[in-house]
Amino acid sequence: MDINYQTLSFDYRRCREQDHGPGDAQTEYPVIVVGAGPVGLATAIDLAQQNVPVVLLDDDCSLSTGSRAICFSKRSLDIFDRLGCGQRMVDKGISWNVGKVFLQDELVYTFNLQPEAGHHRPAFINLQQYYVEGFLFDRARELPNLEIRWKNKVTGICQQGTPGRADASVTLTVETPDGPYALQGRYVIAADGSRSPIRQLMGLDSRGRTFKDRFLIADVKMEADFPTERWFWFDPPFHPNQSVLLHRQPDNVWRIDFQLGWDADPVLEKTPERVIPRVRALLGADAKFELEWVSVYTFSCMRMDQFRHGNVLFAGDSAHGVSPFGARGANSGVQDAENLAWKLAMVLDGHAPDSLLDTYASEREFAADENIRNSTRSTDFITPKSAASRVFRDAVLMLAREHAFARQLTNSGRLSVPAVLHDSTLNTPDRDAFDGQMVPGASCADAPVELNGQAAWLLGQIGQRFTGVVFCDANGLDDVTRNLLAGLRGSAIPLALTVVVAPGDAMHIDGVTVLTDTDGLVAKRYDATPGTCYLIRPDQHVCARWRNPRNGDVEAALQRALGVAGSA
Repeated sequence: MDINYQTLSFDYRRCREQDHGPGDAQTEYPVIVVGAGPVGLATAIDLAQQNVPVVLLDDDCSLSTGSRAICFSKRSLDIFDRLGCGQRMVDKGISWNVGKVFLQDELVYTFNLQPEAGHHRPAFINLQQYYVEGFLFDRARELPNLEIRWKNKVTGICQQGTPGRADASVTLTVETPDGPYALQGRYVIAADGSRSPIRQLMGLDSRGRTFKDRFLIADVKMEADFPTERWFWFDPPFHPNQSVLLHRQPDNVWRIDFQLGWDADPVLEKTPERVIPRVRALLGADAKFELEWVSVYTFSCMRMDQFRHGNVLFAGDSAHGVSPFGARGANSGVQDAENLAWKLAMVLDGHAPDSLLDTYASEREFAADENIRNSTRSTDFITPKSAASRVFRDAVLMLAREHAFARQLTNSGRLSVPAVLHDSTLNTPDRDAFDGQMVPGASCADAPVELNGQAAWLLGQIGQRFTGVVFCDANGLDDVTRNLLAGLRGSAIPLALTVVVAPGDAMHIDGVTVLTDTDGLVAKRYDATPGTCYLIRPDQHVCARWRNPRNGDVEAALQRALGVAGSA
């Protein structure tokens, strides 16, 4: 039976710090995460899975209300798989790859976000945010080193020591129903939302652009035979001179977004007397439906100048915000979480210097800028701000019916894709020529494999720690590759070793995962030939690759990826 995560409430409990006396020693936790939304939960789970004790604070005692974020991308699903709850999300969610764009009442074109086969997860699922949070919460409470404290509101923050040194820490003042207490952590992750109390307590700002437009979200419960696709209308006859977006969610709930214009009254537009006629205009006068949730919103595209401030690191909406067109908000926040978690674990385990956390800031600031740029372009296309922009947009849409080049210019919300971290200092530049998209800085593509004769997926075998992936042919491993693997086994850094073989090439190597490339898609997507080697980060990003690595190449690249070497 499904749990009703919308009405789930969690009990407040006293914690050990509240019973400390004046002379009692203060416990310092390795990491404190503030905010139990999707980003905070994902970060805390990722750290706990890497044996880092975590305290997660939230000022509420329930999960998200309303559907809010609903579109979760393939990359987020890959991350949720690694966190142990991806399958539940896919089982409950509505999977989709296809979208359609309409001008007035005519179809302009259809697009497929995942036209090729051989991927474990769809391009997107639609799933209400309260389900995502609920499944993450269920996973979180399975982990013994993750403590969640509800009704714990941060009201003060003070950093001690010198950032970057072992004596640095952060003390939070936490307000509870039983009064305040002090909580100390080595690092604090602020995942406390777009109005981030921690950002305000530290006197920090976000900068950017606020869009002068209003949109109505109506979550409508009904039984309908619309296909499981994303439908977007420009200037539809049932809502002229504006735009409308239609998505299906689980439980026979449909998300409808109506553009309203800046002059719309946000209070009036949420009333059933205003919402129901708009929905009937889309669905038909005889449609039977119930309103489940209604909201009117404006939005901004902005970010903090820096995501790291000493031992306080900002992630998700507290660090950056984008328009909802393109589903970049929650998805980029989940990618923040995976980028930050492995780096914190490496620093706390003594495998990397504190300065590795500076690359969290630089990499995710770059990703935020990319998301903001694309989000702004989408919004400017959807809501043109001048007569000339409107003429251009409508001309593009009319040409897109017949001409492929115009479809590239059509922008109904370019959908979230992971940033390629081309310029990351953790990458080792290519020495050899490669084709394809698996460049240093890219997130890894998936492909079907076999493991011990059983069907599996490549991404299920890499991640959580550094992984060396070596390709070989029917002749097996040559002496150079065998020596390479033997040398890597002695690495001081936790390193998993994987060999990819062609079908029919049975092989067993002690301490090494052997994967069969069942359809040849791993070699194709990674442009691999016998002897090719990839070094994959714990967050499943490529950090180095070689046709035939030399002695010391992988170890040097590993050191660089940990921020302890300037060059490879």
